Amino acid sequence: MRRLLSLAGAAAAAVAAGSAMAADAAPALNSGDTAWMLTSTMLVILMVIPGLALFYGGLVRSKNMLSVLAQVFVIFSLITVLWAVYGYSLAFAGEGNFFGGFDKAFLAGIKPDTLSTALATIPEFVFVSFQSTFAAITVALIVGAFAERIKFSAVLLFSVLWFTFSYIPMAHMVWGGGLLAKDGALDFAGGTVVHINAAVAGLVGSYMVGKRIGFGREALAPHSLTLTMVGASLLWVGWFGFNAGSAGAANGIAGLAFINTILATGAAAMGWIAAEALHKGKASMLGAASGAVAGLVCITPAAGLVGPMGSIIMGAIAGPLCLWGVSGLKRMLKADDTCDVFGVHGVGGILGAILTGVFCASSLGGVEPEGYNMAHQVWVQVKSVLMTLAWSGVVAAVSFAVCKYTIGLRVSEEAEREGLDISTHGEVAYSR
Repeated sequence: MRRLLSLAGAAAAAVAAGSAMAADAAPALNSGDTAWMLTSTMLVILMVIPGLALFYGGLVRSKNMLSVLAQVFVIFSLITVLWAVYGYSLAFAGEGNFFGGFDKAFLAGIKPDTLSTALATIPEFVFVSFQSTFAAITVALIVGAFAERIKFSAVLLFSVLWFTFSYIPMAHMVWGGGLLAKDGALDFAGGTVVHINAAVAGLVGSYMVGKRIGFGREALAPHSLTLTMVGASLLWVGWFGFNAGSAGAANGIAGLAFINTILATGAAAMGWIAAEALHKGKASMLGAASGAVAGLVCITPAAGLVGPMGSIIMGAIAGPLCLWGVSGLKRMLKADDTCDVFGVHGVGGILGAILTGVFCASSLGGVEPEGYNMAHQVWVQVKSVLMTLAWSGVVAAVSFAVCKYTIGLRVSEEAEREGLDISTHGEVAYSR
């Protein structure tokens, strides 16, 4: 009898222990993770408004400064609303290869105490907010390629079309369990989803909108490198939310992404100005700022996957390569990419996406995925790059065509010469 009681007690103890373990394993809100993700979200907002807006605004002529600020600001406002209405659901709800579903359209079913299914220690509203900033900055990045000559209405219509049919499916394919995720593609914070995706759309736009009046015949110099430097600095600060926030928690991977965001950026800035000094005899402030952005772009897909020394190497390569992207490659493409969106975000994003497959190797200090094989992973990364180039390019071309044949793409010659600040918005960035 005692033996039976003993066995029963042991069984009860085992059940209790199992229940305790199950309770421990159950999703639970973590205030530290939540606080970090809220902070990261605010940092990404800082990247866009005012960071990206000032970076691009300083690169255009003074008569178009306000138009760039308006485009970035309004795109951010527009896309965050669309993200809540249908973007989040199509990207992160459902299991299709290219799109999710409408289960969470209008954020249906999400309450303050609902935990994210993607990041189980934070509220789903926080995850929705964080991802909305990624969607918004991706679309806003594109406008730098065709600044100073596009209709504001065309910017808005294009943004809706391209967001719906390029950003959402790319986000789902890579981060929402879609086609590229199933293939094993690595993209920690947006090399394919954000940078390559936006860069290709910008390049297509620069062709379809056409070159600025006087391009190649007269100086179209940036009007304020001071503001561009301020914008680049805000981008760097905000990028810590972009990269380290993509860890989804306040943990060691966030710390790895954080230090990589420092090191790759510094290495790229130094690499750019070194190459510039060797080529032109002088190292410029614009070069340092552009190099920093190139490093940020390059490390984005790899931020939580490569070691610090790997990040330095990636940045050191990205600086000179992106310098070629905005000079030699730009001349080869014969594109009037006003703010060098493709030369920096396209070239840097492609480099970063491919090198992620190399430097994530544990032998090189990285955090390699299970069953890792370098040759196979690099091939998977190349396929994800090619898929992004093709998908975004086709969607962008169709979207711009829709704009062209409905509301028109470009302002009149008179409006362009006067400047978009006055002709489009009826106000100026600077008093005269």
